[in-house]
Amino acid sequence: MTTTVEYIRYRIASQDQQAFEDAYGRAAEALAASPECIDYELAHNTEDTERYILRIRWTSVDAHLGGFRKGEHFPAFFSAIRPYVTNIEEMQHYSATDVVGPGKAAGAS
Repeated sequence: MTTTVEYIRYRIASQDQQAFEDAYGRAAEALAASPECIDYELAHNTEDTERYILRIRWTSVDAHLGGFRKGEHFPAFFSAIRPYVTNIEEMQHYSATDVVGPGKAAGAS
């Protein structure tokens, strides 16, 4: 399956981080319910602690923009994360490549 990976980079002040993570916890319900969304992950940078990156895999760019964004789940998603839209540093779609695989630690017990 060809997938589209969306990356959204945020800069969130330390005093707002718990509220930000809570907001994405609520927004994740809409992502999980969306037939266009394959999976998602919010990661917090350990070196530059004001930075977060959200990775969402969509079935396609069109499914994201024409399906999810115009569908029934987007209003709840956007309502949850709206206070943080101005904190976005990058929001781009990328095409997945065939360079994937597990690292040695994946098989460790």
